[in-house]
Amino acid sequence: MDIETERQLVQAAKTDQAAFGMLFDAYYPPISQYILRRVGEVAPAQDITSAVFLKAWQGLQKYEWRGLPFSAWLYRIAGNEVNSYFRHRKLWPLSLDALYEEVGFELADDRTVEQECIAYEDELARHQDFVTVQQIILGLPVKYQEVLALRFFEHLPIKQIAVILDKKENTVKSLLKRGTAQVVRNFSKRKAL
Repeated sequence: MDIETERQLVQAAKTDQAAFGMLFDAYYPPISQYILRRVGEVAPAQDITSAVFLKAWQGLQKYEWRGLPFSAWLYRIAGNEVNSYFRHRKLWPLSLDALYEEVGFELADDRTVEQECIAYEDELARHQDFVTVQQIILGLPVKYQEVLALRFFEHLPIKQIAVILDKKENTVKSLLKRGTAQVVRNFSKRKAL
């Protein structure tokens, strides 16, 4: 969706649940996948995703359009929620059902949450190298986790990562270089075992 259409949709979503539902449908898949890749477990990833969209819904009235993609705001909320999850290692009981009850819309497709869980778990099981790399990334400091996940899992450009993390582009490049070097070094060690 182009930036002007997105701006209009965000503005409409402040008073129209259906418009927020369209934003939800557009951004639920990439945000949930980003969170799943960061957390590595389906149930907590779903809870965190629900929390992200609930916070977005609750904070939408205060959201100010600054010419940046709406997804940058969602990724920032998601990053904060993932970091909070790792700090506390416990989640409050939010679910997609609670989000449905709060604002009245469902997932973009007809798959059930259970089918989604099974699909994600199957995908993770089939990609053992991905799981190994993910475990290595989870062992890195958070500053590296965020940039690596946004760059390599979400395929975001450095400029957008800088906006999401509120860092300079050169800082993001430096964090990517150092984080990637640590992942390669640790991956090589594990493969050698």
